[in-house]
Amino acid sequence: MDEIINKVANSVLEVFDLEDHYPNGTRTQIDISQWLYEGIILKEKDFREALKNHDWSQYENHFVAIHCSTDAIIPAWASILVTVHASAFAKKVVLGNLETLESSLYQEILQKIDYSIYKDKPVIIKGCSKKPVPESAYVLAVQYLQPFARSIMYGEACSAVPMFKKAK
Repeated sequence: MDEIINKVANSVLEVFDLEDHYPNGTRTQIDISQWLYEGIILKEKDFREALKNHDWSQYENHFVAIHCSTDAIIPAWASILVTVHASAFAKKVVLGNLETLESSLYQEILQKIDYSIYKDKPVIIKGCSKKPVPESAYVLAVQYLQPFARSIMYGEACSAVPMFKKAK
């Protein structure tokens, strides 16, 4: 009987796994509508008072996304004011939902990586993840890898989809 050889393990293929760069920490959404009159009307005095009385320490070292779950028309300063309070405790604050937050985190992380280690190598951007890696992170990753990699594929080694191949 012939020995089974793992060709993927023995190949020069480099795996770029975005999950390896996933920042640990609690993600929290803050919904501005909780401080609006009937969830849709911002009364400045009441809004400021509610923010002043809110326990912001609960967001200590959290990654925070500020959003409004209702169709309320909110002035820009309202989100800024919430940010002023939250950023005193949070690691990071963004305006948007949790996917916006993840995209922002990956944008910061991916720009700090040394991609030169992938120079002239075939790279596969691992597609499956157990963590909430946003699609935008894959888009950024391929842009950072492209100047260095000989080729880029997406997915798993057994079923990769070719994305890019450097001209010879």
